[in-house]
Amino acid sequence: MAENLKYLKKIPLFAYLNDEQLSKVEKVIIERSYQKGRILFMENEPGEAVFFVKTGRVKVTKQTEDGREHILHFINPGEVFAEVVMFEGGTYPATAEVVEDCTVGMIRNVDMDRIINENPGIALGLLKIMARRLRISQQQLIELALLDTTRRAASMLLFLAGEQGLQTGKGIEIDISLTNQDLANLIGTSRETANRIINDFRRQRAIEVKKGRVTILDKYKLKSWL
Repeated sequence: MAENLKYLKKIPLFAYLNDEQLSKVEKVIIERSYQKGRILFMENEPGEAVFFVKTGRVKVTKQTEDGREHILHFINPGEVFAEVVMFEGGTYPATAEVVEDCTVGMIRNVDMDRIINENPGIALGLLKIMARRLRISQQQLIELALLDTTRRAASMLLFLAGEQGLQTGKGIEIDISLTNQDLANLIGTSRETANRIINDFRRQRAIEVKKGRVTILDKYKLKSWL
């Protein structure tokens, strides 16, 4: 119990609750472990719960009209996802897939309703999460409309470095396994085009790619493509 309360305090959504309030939250959490590749829920399935990642990572994707996958977000430990169903109900607007073996906490909508009623500040926390996601989505739409694929790729790698980056002796390593198909799905292009762009960046010594991990060697070279 004490370990779970200590962990919940690290989640921004619950960080300001006292131990008594956190104990009530802890009692309604359903915890599950999943392996890489597991689908947690599919787009258009009934929205039944809010989730948070305890360990590992999850990606949230949406299918485009032509059937392609578009990556919306990577969810890291301590982050909440599927929060939108708390306010609009209905179905999940996107698909959630495990990209690194993970442990996930789930709070059913009916339980989350009660928690919010008892602790209204949590609703504000959820709105802040949704606002941040909306800003990211808006930025993606602007870039899709205004930037060519090379500039979109450079911008996305710099964004991921800021969100998921680890400083190393060589540069900033993006702390997720990122295939060329993943990059293509992030910037709305084909895998072949993403391959060409990544190879261009590598030849210019702007990035290094080893075992699916991208390290930004020279962020200023990447910025020069913007």
